[in-house]
Amino acid sequence: MESKAKISLQVGQRLTVEIEKIAHGGHFIARHEIEPGKKAVIFVRHGIPGEKVEIEITSTSANFIRADVVDVISASPDRLIAPCHYAHRNGCGGCDFQHISISRQRTLKAEVITEQFERIAKQMISIEVEEVDQPLHWRTRVTATTDASGAIGFYSSRSHQVIPVKECLIAVPEIGIAELAGQKLPADVRLEIACSSEGERMLAQGSKSGEGKFRQNSGPAVLHERVGNRLLQVSQRSFWQGHKRAAQVLTQVVSDFAEIKASEHVLDLYGGVGLFTAACLDEVGPSGSVHLVEGSKDATIDAKANFAQNTNVEISTGDVAKVITRIDSADVVILDPPREGAGKNVIQEITRIAPRSIVYVACDPAALARDTGYLAEHGYLIKKIRAFDLFPMTHHIESVALFTSGDVS
Repeated sequence: MESKAKISLQVGQRLTVEIEKIAHGGHFIARHEIEPGKKAVIFVRHGIPGEKVEIEITSTSANFIRADVVDVISASPDRLIAPCHYAHRNGCGGCDFQHISISRQRTLKAEVITEQFERIAKQMISIEVEEVDQPLHWRTRVTATTDASGAIGFYSSRSHQVIPVKECLIAVPEIGIAELAGQKLPADVRLEIACSSEGERMLAQGSKSGEGKFRQNSGPAVLHERVGNRLLQVSQRSFWQGHKRAAQVLTQVVSDFAEIKASEHVLDLYGGVGLFTAACLDEVGPSGSVHLVEGSKDATIDAKANFAQNTNVEISTGDVAKVITRIDSADVVILDPPREGAGKNVIQEITRIAPRSIVYVACDPAALARDTGYLAEHGYLIKKIRAFDLFPMTHHIESVALFTSGDVS
């Protein structure tokens, strides 16, 4: 069916289809009959389930046929005019859900989580994606690019074309896109702009590819982020959550799930600059300890500065998959891996350590579902899961899951 679909559907071809459901990754599923009894699956941007639309094929490959909505014939009641006029098929590729009401965005994200767990983990879950804040002006870290004339902008979807912008509605005002849009900037560079909880603003400039050293254009070289009663330093190349309320929301739910007790030993994997380590220290107390493991040298330099006065914090720089083989015990494991998840080998090592609880923070429901399956194979079952809309106007989701040891069903 796929090969016939590729032959019969060409880039630029327009079709009328009905949008069926959301797919992982922010696309929507539509089907087109290529011959009697055979339908091609098409992944469509800018649709909403239940709509009848005209689409244009944008790419075909061995695995996917992709398309954009070019006209809405029968609109969903959840379709809105996007608040940002750059949010359209030929515009900025950052916000792929601006045409959908915010409440429907969250139900669609919940459907994605449920579908991924059913398909990959073979588990049925019911979940609500929880509102965190208003859908605009939430992002505190922005990566922008300039075009050949030095205009600031963002990449178009699946493209290296820079779309110049005058403003970004999901960024906090302090990011200052409107101000930068009025300046003559260097051509073809990457700009990383960040604002901290303490009112600091950092602007760094580097290669368009994001590789190599970045030059500090303005602001401090290191930002500071408050977590409870602690102030953490975060340098330009260290990861920090983008939503202005993410640190507060995630540390609260991780603490609630982990139920850390005094004198316990906590293993903080993919620990970055120490967001969750900071949240754990008061709970483990002076007789307990936290071991943070992180692959980024920049992040662990920050972490060592953040916990220089805490003798019960150990920090290891290195590949989590290798470092964890040298760790023998932990009462609680917290992990916040990159988008691809932890993977089979790391999960196996975590279960070898035999913690009483595992708290998994995930930005990709497919990776979380896959690793949930691996944990189940080793006797760790999902006990609680919550999801948060930390990326409004986009398809991205943040989830936190608690696993405890039990009989494999």
